[in-house]
Amino acid sequence: MRVLVPADGSGYRAAMPLHLLLDFAGVAVFAATGALAASRKELDLIGFLFLATATGVGGGTVRDLILGVPVFWVLEPTYILVCSIVAVFVFFGAPMLESRYKLLLWLDAVGLAAFAVFGAYKGLSVTGSQVVAVVMGATTATFGGIMRDVVAREPSVLLRPEIYVTAALAGSLAYILAHAFGLTDPIAAGAGFLVAFGVRSGALLFGWTFPRYRPAPGRDPKDIP
Repeated sequence: MRVLVPADGSGYRAAMPLHLLLDFAGVAVFAATGALAASRKELDLIGFLFLATATGVGGGTVRDLILGVPVFWVLEPTYILVCSIVAVFVFFGAPMLESRYKLLLWLDAVGLAAFAVFGAYKGLSVTGSQVVAVVMGATTATFGGIMRDVVAREPSVLLRPEIYVTAALAGSLAYILAHAFGLTDPIAAGAGFLVAFGVRSGALLFGWTFPRYRPAPGRDPKDIP
């Protein structure tokens, strides 16, 4: 099985094994977070399948549409099967999980790290631009979770105070920098994954945040034009 990525605009080449692993891992883990969100809403099996699939392939779909390449799960429908299998598994296994929201956040962190690397890899392969690669890494890593929270009406991970998008940007940037310094792809991918997961883990464990905007004393934010 291969993930096909445009190499130079005239052909396709297969993604390296580690990238393929990260891509499938990201889809499976994000699908699990979508299914866990469905369990919190007490949906039926169809609801589980829908949320798992939308979350699992959402970020990658947005990425491929922006890049103007064939959507990855259309080329390889196995991704949809992976999402479906995960949804069914969580449907029957969710009652055994004591803290589903905490598990959702940690699985989301794993998926974010995996997708940050693969999204950057695909963006670089398609365009050759390091800037676009970093943006595609962040897009791939975050849009699935955002779509999940909007559909499930969960508190959006994007609006939580802890660092989220920055973790994806950091992982994508780490991969691109490692690649630019001539490190082998497996090492570069591993570095990107560890940076993204490390930053997001720190945010979850220690509440890492950036300074937030504060209006001038006595001024209501609603009054700002």
